[in-house]
Amino acid sequence: PQRACYLSINPQKDEALETEHGADDDVELAAVRHQPEGLAQLQAQTKFTKAELQSLYRGFKAECPSGLVDQDTFKLIYSQFFPQGDAAAYAGFLFNAFDADGNGLICFQDFVAGLSVLLRGTVQEKLHWAFNLYDLNKDGRITKEEMLAIVQSIYAMLGRCTRPALRPEAPARHVERFFQVGRAARDGERDGGRLDEAIVSSLRLFEDTV
Repeated sequence: PQRACYLSINPQKDEALETEHGADDDVELAAVRHQPEGLAQLQAQTKFTKAELQSLYRGFKAECPSGLVDQDTFKLIYSQFFPQGDAAAYAGFLFNAFDADGNGLICFQDFVAGLSVLLRGTVQEKLHWAFNLYDLNKDGRITKEEMLAIVQSIYAMLGRCTRPALRPEAPARHVERFFQVGRAARDGERDGGRLDEAIVSSLRLFEDTV
């Protein structure tokens, strides 16, 4: 079932996640803002420690004081880390992958849940996350066009950082090789595990860009 991001005017619930910033809550008593789930619940739902969750929350709240971030704000924040390229398109795809309930907003729970899978998830968890990222229209299948759009967005984001410089046809070749591995696995020419290996290997690029 989909989980909504609720709004609250009771900032006291932040204390478990932000013990060092209790004074800030007094200033925000009148502000309508999203309240994250309790620390114990987030620990149970993710693979982060208490200290890691508190650190992540302080960073999230510093960038998003309301506790919620829309896609335009996410793109602005994310693009700051890739000034050498154009990160707008990839940031949009990444936002949709983190926006678990599809309501156009990312709350702290959405953020840490996705980050936990991407950084510390099992192979199957990462495969599921990657499928959700690639399946742009959410029809349950990934086309070459969808994968090409994402690969092109990654190359555009990395910009001048790639050495040697990439040729214009590089994204299409990358996608074609990926689908060749998939066809071979389905046809029985190779162990199906090779397809999973190829997908997980491609995720290393995403881990470096999150």
